[in-house]
Amino acid sequence: MFSFAAPLALFGLISLPMIYWLLRVTPPRPREIVFPPTKILRELKPDEETPAKTPWWLMALRLALAAALIFAMAGPVWAPSGVVASSAPTLVILDDGWTAAPTWERRAAGAASIIEAVARAGGPVAVALASETAAPVPGDGPRAMEKLRSARPKPFLPDRKMIGEQAAAFAHAHRAARIVWISDGVAQGDAAGFVRALKESGAAGVEVYVEDHAPRALAAPTNDAAALSVDVLRIGDDASAVVDALDAKGRTVGRATVDFGGAPRVRAKIELPVELRNDVSHLRIEGENSAGAVALLDARSKVKRVALIGGAADEAQPLLSPLYYLEKALAPFAQIRTARPGVVDPVQALLAEQPNIMGLADVGLAPGETFEALSRFVEEGGTLVRFAGPRLANADDGLLPVRLRRNGRVLGGAMSWEEPKALAEFDATSPFFGLPASKDVTVQRQVLAEPDPGLADKTWARLSDGTPLVTAERRGKGLIVLFHVNADANWSNLPISGLFVEMLKRISAMAGESAPSSSERSGTVADPSAFAPMRLLDGFGALGAPGLFAQSIPPGFDGPASAEHPPGLYGSGEAFVAVQTLRPTDEISAFDFAGAGLSASMLRAGGQLDLRGPLLVFALAAFIADALIALALAGKLRLRPLGAATAALCGLLCLTAMTSETRAESAPKSAATQRDKDAALTARLAYVISGDAHVDEISRLGLEALTQALNMRTSFSPGDPVGVDPAKDELAFYPLLYWPIVASAPQPPAKTVAKVTAYMKQGGTIIFDTRDALSQHVGGAPTPEAQWLRDLTKGLDIPPLEVTPRDHVITKTFYLLDGFVGRYANGETWVEALPPEPKDQAARPVRATDSVSAIVITSNDLASAWAHDKRGQPLFPLTPGGARQREFALRGGINLVMYTLTGNYKSDQVHVRDLLERLGQ
Repeated sequence: MFSFAAPLALFGLISLPMIYWLLRVTPPRPREIVFPPTKILRELKPDEETPAKTPWWLMALRLALAAALIFAMAGPVWAPSGVVASSAPTLVILDDGWTAAPTWERRAAGAASIIEAVARAGGPVAVALASETAAPVPGDGPRAMEKLRSARPKPFLPDRKMIGEQAAAFAHAHRAARIVWISDGVAQGDAAGFVRALKESGAAGVEVYVEDHAPRALAAPTNDAAALSVDVLRIGDDASAVVDALDAKGRTVGRATVDFGGAPRVRAKIELPVELRNDVSHLRIEGENSAGAVALLDARSKVKRVALIGGAADEAQPLLSPLYYLEKALAPFAQIRTARPGVVDPVQALLAEQPNIMGLADVGLAPGETFEALSRFVEEGGTLVRFAGPRLANADDGLLPVRLRRNGRVLGGAMSWEEPKALAEFDATSPFFGLPASKDVTVQRQVLAEPDPGLADKTWARLSDGTPLVTAERRGKGLIVLFHVNADANWSNLPISGLFVEMLKRISAMAGESAPSSSERSGTVADPSAFAPMRLLDGFGALGAPGLFAQSIPPGFDGPASAEHPPGLYGSGEAFVAVQTLRPTDEISAFDFAGAGLSASMLRAGGQLDLRGPLLVFALAAFIADALIALALAGKLRLRPLGAATAALCGLLCLTAMTSETRAESAPKSAATQRDKDAALTARLAYVISGDAHVDEISRLGLEALTQALNMRTSFSPGDPVGVDPAKDELAFYPLLYWPIVASAPQPPAKTVAKVTAYMKQGGTIIFDTRDALSQHVGGAPTPEAQWLRDLTKGLDIPPLEVTPRDHVITKTFYLLDGFVGRYANGETWVEALPPEPKDQAARPVRATDSVSAIVITSNDLASAWAHDKRGQPLFPLTPGGARQREFALRGGINLVMYTLTGNYKSDQVHVRDLLERLGQ
């Protein structure tokens, strides 16, 4: 909005010297009136003369002055977006899938231009996102802009069916409604159905705007024995693309450049040593910031080293031996190791090569060093896969998941069936769940398992009559798997089927990783086999903490990615699985707007320029120029007084500027806001706004739940928690700040860091929560959140830290606790290191310092464990889980608040006896 104060003040300063100068002109002396003859009167010339005509350039200047004033009063605005202002009810629809992420800022700026144009015309406007299901509500411009600013692209492609119905309802409810669609140009997400809904809605006008960026994506990443490969998709005219392979630290391990050659989909291969390929955590298209341009790799994507051992008789006919079938099945995705001929103990020789999987094809194990070595291999995390056969049928060793019957089951034998048996469908709890149980696979002979208790829980695959075909058991950190048939085609045709390859691939993916318990993997009690969300992708392709609405995935989940199951990593520890943004068979294609009967225009994002200010400044300058020109034409313009007036004006302006600057320096920097006044009168908890809407919502809900617990369980009654921005808000009113770390957030400037340091030195306490307990590795590289916190603390003046001792006063301020858990329980909590206790001092039950620790660092995601909905139901699953963990997380939060408010008063209780004795004396 243009201010009239400055031009008017400038006009007054310039006009006053002129008026003063005009008044100083000496008036003519009065003369005696004489009445001369008439002839003399005719010859007298008047003092004022009127020119015959005004110069054309002066007339043009005055016309321009008048035109500038007229246009300025009309309030003209230049809108670079090309959107025509309309007072009709307008619905602005934005595609907010990952395809819109690379140009999101320009899309949001274009939408803002449209909203401002409608608001300037006085019409109601509403903003709707393609992923929304709620009906859009029209309102004023500021309300629509607030919603637009909070919008972020989603890491999936939303279905436009629901928003199409909402747009049609909007058009029916508002007469002469106008719909503006800022499209991503992608046909996926039912764009055709959405256009039909817009046409049938009866809207007065439908406008479509698109960006000039064509999205690219990655699909079907595989890491096999040959190379690391991934499909690269495009819908534009890009000739090539660069795919980077990055490790967990974000360092580029490998790179591949692909040439599309006119094809919409090409395969990129990154050839690296197996050890380097196993370190790759994700693939990314260079220069494409979207979730679709990222492909994640999990434990299943690592190439495993498999050692195979068969019987001595197998060497006579190698092409018919079980090892030959196993090598052919495992070769596409694993490195095969076999013992050299003539080795006395092949098991010991292959164990020295540190395999992930040890495969034994009909090999019996006798007690001894070999048996002990294999036992240690399994206990330390190895996977042992055994196949039945004549030798194993009568074996009895401890490295089997179940007890075996002495006599096997043979077609036509004493314990036989009349016809070969087919496979039954895989159970939902089986690692093979989701694989097709082919009816062409039949079994003629098998080794039977004793019907001991728990056999059903150990069965991964069974025949149509219910007898186990594959059994498994956890042993220490490792796994023992037994196929109850041989590895060749003598007992069954399973080894020559494609299902056999897929089964071994599933087992290979599980090898070398510590499997989580059912409670660790469970998102809910009802589904103990589900994998809880661990780290998820946002729309821009950055990994972060799970959002509010992410849910656990069942075993074998293959997509598609959605709001309930966003792409990312699910599970815990090292046993996690990846959900990709695109499924292997997904495609992306451009939508044909012309074929659908719509005309798409390019979106030219840009801010609006109010032209009233420049026009008024021009009118003022033209007015001053006109006055000077008139004086010059009349011969009354004197340069010396004009120069003096100009110098006086410049001096006055400089003096005014200096006075304003002095007043600004002497004035207080900021006045106390109403929120600061409320915070000063009512103590309340606060969280630092991270910039991530989901993380901030978790912090708010978590602190609200903690505030309710404090009101119910303690005498402290804090007010509602608030979010603060350290760069803008005053922190001194809040005794405790909860700061969730977001790795993608920018580092605060040095001025803000100094402000945070002053807050900590003046008695404030900050809880830094990296929320990365599951992704931390002992002795490994720091996580992105931990590295972000390290970079921040470089500018903070913090004392030495230590892991919270069990006898620290913080563990006893209200509840007696052994540690501080949150959504996770394996992270550590760090506080200010305490000075060492004097050796001659008696042992004290509570350690404390005279002041409260200004910093507390944890990685257990405290706010997610505290947060619950309006009905009091928890919002997030815990790892390992249970109501007890949630209760202890809440108790830990109460202890932290009490510690911040009361300090070390609990430690003083050890002196009560001495004080009472002294008082008694």
